[in-house]
Amino acid sequence: MSDIVVLRDVERSYGEPPVLACAGVSLTIRYGELAAIVGPSGSGKSTLLNLIGTLDRPTAGSVLIEGMDVNDLSDRALSALRAHRIGFVFQQFHLADGVTALDNVADGLLYSGVTRSERRERARSVLHRIGLGHRHGHKSNQLSGGERQRVAIARAVIGKPPLLLADEPTGNLDSASGATVVDLLHEINAQGTTVVVITHDAELAARLPRQIAIRDGRVLADSAERTIA
Repeated sequence: MSDIVVLRDVERSYGEPPVLACAGVSLTIRYGELAAIVGPSGSGKSTLLNLIGTLDRPTAGSVLIEGMDVNDLSDRALSALRAHRIGFVFQQFHLADGVTALDNVADGLLYSGVTRSERRERARSVLHRIGLGHRHGHKSNQLSGGERQRVAIARAVIGKPPLLLADEPTGNLDSASGATVVDLLHEINAQGTTVVVITHDAELAARLPRQIAIRDGRVLADSAERTIA
C-alpha cells in the first residue's frame, strides 16, 4: 500500500441550513510525504485536519487512513487508530503545566502498555535526539515557546506513528524558533514519518516539498498534481 491518506469526494457540513466547510475534496497523500495544506482563516483547512485525523467523520464521501474507511470504524476503533497511528501537534502546545519536559513526552506512551520507567527512558532518548536532553527536568513554564513546541512534537512521535499532523506548528513562535521547528519536521519526515502541516503561512508552506492550497472548503491547487480547480 503506497497511500496513507485517501479522501474521495469528501464533504462536511455543519448547522441548519447546512454550511459546507469541506466541499467535495479528493486528495491522496502517500507514505513518506511532507506536505502543507495551506489557506487563509476560514478556508476549511481545520475541518480537513479533523477529517484526516479521524476527529470528525465526513457528511458525504469517504476518508481512508491506511486503507481503513473511517465510516466503517466504531468510535472505539477510531480512538485506537488515533492513539497508535496518528500523532498530533497543535499551535498551543497542550503541555501539562507543572510537569517536566521528560514526563510530558513520556505521556505520549501513556496508553501503550509500556511501563512508566520504559516510557521515561524512551522520552529521555527522544529529547536527547532533538537537542533538548539538557532540558528534560525543566517544567513547561520554564521553556521557551520553541522548546515547548519541540517537546510537543517529541510527545507526538515517541510512539512512532506513521502519520504526524501539525496544526499551525509555528503560529506562536518567532521566526528563528519557527525555523527550528520546521527543520525538526523535515528530520522526522526523513526518518520515515508522513508529515502533514496545516498552516495559513505561505512562506512556511513553500519550505515543504508539496503544497495543497485550499479555500472555501475546496482544493484550489496541488503542487503534486500541477492543476488548479
